[in-house]
Amino acid sequence: MLYYLFEYLEKEYQLPGAGLFEFLTFRASLAVLLSLFIATVYGKKVIVFLQKKQIGETVRDLGLQGQSQKAGTPTMGGLIIIMATLIPVLLFAKLSNIYVILLIITTLWMGAIGFLDDYIKIFKKDKEGLKGRFKILGQVVLGLIVGTTLYFHPGVTMKESSHKMTSQGTVMEQQASEEIKSIKTTVPFFKNNELDYTSFISWMGKGAEKYAWLVFIPIIIIIVTAVSNGANLTDGIDGLAAGTSAIIVLTLMIFTWISGNYIFSNYLDIMFIPRVGELVVFLAAFVGALVGFLWYNAYPATVFMGDTGSLTIGGIIAVIAIIIRKELLIPILCGIFFAESISVMLQVGYFKYTKKKFGEGKRIFLMAPLHHHYQKKGYHESKIVTRFWVVGILLAVITIVTLKVR
Repeated sequence: MLYYLFEYLEKEYQLPGAGLFEFLTFRASLAVLLSLFIATVYGKKVIVFLQKKQIGETVRDLGLQGQSQKAGTPTMGGLIIIMATLIPVLLFAKLSNIYVILLIITTLWMGAIGFLDDYIKIFKKDKEGLKGRFKILGQVVLGLIVGTTLYFHPGVTMKESSHKMTSQGTVMEQQASEEIKSIKTTVPFFKNNELDYTSFISWMGKGAEKYAWLVFIPIIIIIVTAVSNGANLTDGIDGLAAGTSAIIVLTLMIFTWISGNYIFSNYLDIMFIPRVGELVVFLAAFVGALVGFLWYNAYPATVFMGDTGSLTIGGIIAVIAIIIRKELLIPILCGIFFAESISVMLQVGYFKYTKKKFGEGKRIFLMAPLHHHYQKKGYHESKIVTRFWVVGILLAVITIVTLKVR
């Protein structure tokens, strides 16, 4: 909103300083500062409100150290993250940008699903919350919205550089091509690192590209669902999900800025995606919201994000990675989410297999998700979280390195 106001003031009245709002870095800086302020100052007010309404966590006895102390801690703290993200975005971003619109929808949609889940747990006294099939349905619908928009919307395009070569094979001149519709994505660690989803249906013959959405949209649905659930599983001990997510989002912000800048994307030989740079404002606000929330969520936590926060975080991360065509980097960048999800699948699968074959279920881990395994081994929460953060930083560095290592 303020972007349009100052654009008008600059155009009509040449107001000194109004032109600063044209700069992406300036608006991103304002967004991160405002989101930090909202999350830390007004976040405290939200926590007090949750305490007054007795919206506290119901903790099941899993035999974990310090678990009983968490009972009654305010939950639904994801509202702080959502509020601290959306307010700066509404003030400083270009709201006509299709990518910004898509992420606002993602935030509100996943926030609503998570809120409903937390509401059922707390007010309906149902520890299971929203039934799993309804959560999955909500994630599938979001994936359908995102996939359909990215495939059919005319504003979702990319550019490829055309190079004129000398006889020695060196680049002599670079020219920007026209904006084109494409469903190509980046394949890490490979020199010619682009994968066109259309190739999956090339066997259908001439004209098959018209039906590429039959492949593209289901893949988007799977990614959104997987990452959202991965973030949800990671939210198990104080500061783990918020800190890990902040590392991931900061890395995605670097990729987004590069992908939206023709000079740097051309230099690094990655896809240039017009207008995607505007998402830097959203990501700056999101990082500020996560760090501000961590102020209260770090051990010992005075508030939990609940599914209101974790499902929203996972949904946003998935959609951003898809938008900037880096979804194949998710297993690396979101390696913590991936490990948590895999640990649950292995645990459940192995238990069912051994119970069917031997009549007694056996476990691979002491408890799943993975962070509970280390709690059972006697590690303190702070040590587990710090080490997971260190691993998350290493994975982020590896992800950034893929820009050059091919």
